[in-house]
Amino acid sequence: MCGRFVQVINIKKVESTYGINIPEGTELEGSYNVAPGDYAYVISSSDPKTLTRYRFGMTPAWAKKPMYLINARAEGDSNKENDPGFRGSKGIIMKPAFRKPIRSQRCVIIANAFIEGPEKEKLDKPYVITRRDKKYISLAGTWDTWLDKDTGEEISSFAIITTVANEITAKIGHPRSPVIIPPGAERKWLNKNIPLVDVLKFLKPFPGSYFEAIPVSVKVKDPRNKDRDILIPQGKRITVEDDLEVTKGLKLQGMGNRKKR
Repeated sequence: MCGRFVQVINIKKVESTYGINIPEGTELEGSYNVAPGDYAYVISSSDPKTLTRYRFGMTPAWAKKPMYLINARAEGDSNKENDPGFRGSKGIIMKPAFRKPIRSQRCVIIANAFIEGPEKEKLDKPYVITRRDKKYISLAGTWDTWLDKDTGEEISSFAIITTVANEITAKIGHPRSPVIIPPGAERKWLNKNIPLVDVLKFLKPFPGSYFEAIPVSVKVKDPRNKDRDILIPQGKRITVEDDLEVTKGLKLQGMGNRKKR
């Protein structure tokens, strides 16, 4: 699961990183604890040169009521044991909520960091995971627009796509990781016309060596806490180079043996 992330945007850096233009005088809201139901900035396949604000927690267009789907598993209903060696099909293309969005309604969620905890303790033992070079993280997402028939309001919302653990999320005991678009490949991801086979190539763990995990305050568990203070380090940072062996750690977490698919 990837249910929390940090989004504090520097306009000039975002413009140069993503090749978009933000109108002069624009004031962007930031949050050190974006939670489901909050609005956050994304770059959408509907307008890849513009910064757009969508709600975190996707509701499919066909839904009768809000659904708040925060994550879309790349494997769909397969790999329920979260085996990091899984080589099976990308079942997301068959899921009713995501089979259309994964084909033509994709987005990049701009993040400074994402927040995870161990599989058991979850956000009772939170870590903020950042790139070691402090550059933005391009989280891969899908989006849809839902019409609230009671109010007539159209709500565009997104879900973050997840895959199996990479080396850094495995280090903190979490069995999943968000799909991250490699730097420079964002425009390809947002291109509605690329073949589905090329879209699916993105749905794999991003190398954990690019990241570090730092324990932070349990206050992050409360989605009302948005201030920077919740991310003050509460312990030693973790990197892939630390002395714990990743593959051994995965087995100890009961994440399953490698299976042939």
